[in-house]
Amino acid sequence: MVRDYYGTLGVAPDAGPDDIKRAYRKLARELHPDVNPDPEAQERFREVSAAYEVLSDPEKRRIVDLGGDPLGNGRGGGAAGAADPFSAFGFGDIMDAFFGGQGGPRGRGPRSRVQPGADALIRMHLTLEECATGVTRDLTVDTAVLCHECSGSGCAPGSAPTMCDICNGRGEVQSVQRSFLGQVVTSRPCPNCRGFGEVIPEPCRQCGGDGRVRSRRTVGVRIPPGVADGMRVRLAGQGEVGPGGGPAGDLYVEVEEEPHDLFTRDGADLHCTVQLPMTAAALGTTLPLPTLDGVEELHLEPGTQAGTVRTLRGKGMPRLRSTGRVDGHGDLMVHVDVVVPTKLDAKQTELLRQLAALRGEEQPDLAGGNRNGHGIFSRLRDSFGR
Repeated sequence: MVRDYYGTLGVAPDAGPDDIKRAYRKLARELHPDVNPDPEAQERFREVSAAYEVLSDPEKRRIVDLGGDPLGNGRGGGAAGAADPFSAFGFGDIMDAFFGGQGGPRGRGPRSRVQPGADALIRMHLTLEECATGVTRDLTVDTAVLCHECSGSGCAPGSAPTMCDICNGRGEVQSVQRSFLGQVVTSRPCPNCRGFGEVIPEPCRQCGGDGRVRSRRTVGVRIPPGVADGMRVRLAGQGEVGPGGGPAGDLYVEVEEEPHDLFTRDGADLHCTVQLPMTAAALGTTLPLPTLDGVEELHLEPGTQAGTVRTLRGKGMPRLRSTGRVDGHGDLMVHVDVVVPTKLDAKQTELLRQLAALRGEEQPDLAGGNRNGHGIFSRLRDSFGR
């Protein structure tokens, strides 16, 4: 006799897939052997499981609607059915019934042969001046490009992909294993078609069926003013073309800033050091200072001390905003280093002695008083005596 699969699940013949799934979940929660150990419940669970297997499969359900029995070979519910309630399903299907997943006996299906391409990275060496002004260059890149022989299909001219005869176009194959729960059905990509569901009988000779080939090409790139070491400029769609002629990834140009002979960089600010002779520091001087905008005159007052920092506003690097626009400039910090001579001839030595005598500095007195009349030793003695 033909079994009434709709009646077993308690659904109408025109019930939709969601109604069938909900009915199966409800009955499985009530009749599962772990929940209801009654032998009659276990037998009922076998029938419910077999009915769900049939009605959730469009092809088997069509056989039922035509008056046939897709499990007429003895597999399924009833007295002649399988002794194991898990024989019709994998472990994921039973868990789906209890926890409301969206799984089922149907697989994931074949994956597309057309895949997005990967991003590419190329480094560009720039001087500090080039980082300040920005540059436009042509770069030579070696990436995967679309195969012009097959236009990305991977097939030789005049041929086309065919359905895989191992998985019948599903892209996956199933295997059954025994466990303490019974038979567990697992799926894995088809080894013949690698999960695509189709094979290429005549691959393109140019790309070998990949739909892309490697080629060297020239790409123009514009580096905006104000870039710094490690920053990247993105060129959309200029990276690797994907398998099967898929959309290309992006090309990133990473800036590597070369060290400068005079300036060191701190963001948008620049720093440099001026070595000033002792006499120039005492008398004051004006010296030419190279900047990114040309030569500037730097005025140093008489008595300039070592460690003095002079700031030239707006003489640093352009400030690069996230939008790629320049928003003002940083500053140039000039650090003064007073150089004391280490070698003096006799005349220079005599002149310095005369200057020291005129200033009363022949013999520095550490015990001498400061502006408040307190010497260094008296200050130390006072600090320790507190």
